[in-house]
Amino acid sequence: MKVLIGLSGGVDSAIAAYLLKKRGYDVTGVMMSIWDKSIKATEIKNYDTCFGPEDRDIESAYKIADFIKIPLYIIDCHEEYKKCVLKNFRNEYKKGRTPNPCILCNAHIKFGILPAAAKKAGIVFEKFATGHYANIIFNNHHNIYQLQRGIDLNKDQSYFLYRFTQKTLSEVLFPIGQYTKKQIRTIAKKIEIPVAEKSESQDFYCGNYNDILKFPINQGNIIDKKGKILGKHNGIWNYTIGKRRGLGLAGGRNDPLYVVNILYKQNSVVVGSMEDLYSLSLRVKEISWCSIPIPKNSFEATVKIRQQHKPAKAIITPTGTSSIKIKFFEPQISITAGQSAVFYKENIVLGGGIIQNTTTS
Repeated sequence: MKVLIGLSGGVDSAIAAYLLKKRGYDVTGVMMSIWDKSIKATEIKNYDTCFGPEDRDIESAYKIADFIKIPLYIIDCHEEYKKCVLKNFRNEYKKGRTPNPCILCNAHIKFGILPAAAKKAGIVFEKFATGHYANIIFNNHHNIYQLQRGIDLNKDQSYFLYRFTQKTLSEVLFPIGQYTKKQIRTIAKKIEIPVAEKSESQDFYCGNYNDILKFPINQGNIIDKKGKILGKHNGIWNYTIGKRRGLGLAGGRNDPLYVVNILYKQNSVVVGSMEDLYSLSLRVKEISWCSIPIPKNSFEATVKIRQQHKPAKAIITPTGTSSIKIKFFEPQISITAGQSAVFYKENIVLGGGIIQNTTTS
């Protein structure tokens, strides 16, 4: 079988390619180039990010391909990335919401535009693979593909993949989904692959988000829950739910203040106590049911409201064709509009959607 594997220049995709080759697949490597050279990074804090200058990663990818003895193609996807991911990133932050660009990138660029562009370039393959810590099974009873968490729950990346369609799930391989990160590092060191000691990507962008946003100062009020003005801000996009440091408020308070809400239409940032950060219910839209038919009735599942959140028990109630309401059994901290809520039944990723707001009931 011919397999196209997305290489990032890191150890996970490198070992994924190595394992495929070892298992007898006819493997071809591809790397997507998404960096927009018109962006001037004012301060590069870390080169090991998803979005940033790519020279080092491209060099690493070529070393990996040479080591494994597979061909490698670099495909320019930066215009599509700009129109899809970066445009959404700017629009969401402008409204005081906090998006997760990796989710859009995976759904539309990495598993969409990239393999499609590879086929258009004449590369022949039957399956597309990556180094994600996730798994895919076919449920014979329900006749449906299902996305599963990786066995290393500390590295599981299924949260970022909930927007997959059945077509995508049928065409994708995750060679390292049944491995732990420690095992992958051990294999890398044993075979002495060039990127065995390379650090992994930690953040979305290598510098300051303002390099991408480029918003002019738009001063507004920082208020408490009763509407009392406590200070000024230079743009709601500088704040996220749960933020404590750098609020720009005068000292003299014994109780710490946190950002508890962002009011886009009023151009206001609301602060309160840590207690105010907890919510029981939220509304979610733009739902994608990747592993089950669209449910009609309420059901119990566990829900993650961000990648590092421990899945919490909740009741999920459909409220339309692409919207739901979630009510947790216990209050959860810092539920943030723009982030994704992802639903699980044990290890199966049922689906997910974009958080719109918290509710009082």
